[in-house]
Amino acid sequence: MTASKLLSAVAVALMAVAGAAHAETYEGVHRLTSAASRADVAAQAVVAAHSADPYATGANAGPAQVFVSSVSRDEVRAQAVVAARSENPYSEAVTSRVAPVLASGLDRASVRAEARAAVRGDALPL
Repeated sequence: MTASKLLSAVAVALMAVAGAAHAETYEGVHRLTSAASRADVAAQAVVAAHSADPYATGANAGPAQVFVSSVSRDEVRAQAVVAARSENPYSEAVTSRVAPVLASGLDRASVRAEARAAVRGDALPL
């Protein structure tokens, strides 16, 4: 090895050592402080592991809770019929009422002929 290569290697090694000496250490986001002892935390973990999962959904949620209603089936059905025949409570402005059935004075054949003429670009009779 030549002296210049040896000197270069020593210089690189010294820079690496100097860089490592000034490196920062990671101390986490915040310091962990707890008033509970290890035994208390271990006991809480055992209780949590043996209890039901409060975040379970679907098939993992277990049996569904039984719903007990104070209203009879016939009353619910009657309320549903009334709601279905009443106005739509979620609609706005023009569509808030049930649309009326409109009867036309035109016969079906003339309306169809006008529609075909409009599609073909023929002049419509005035």
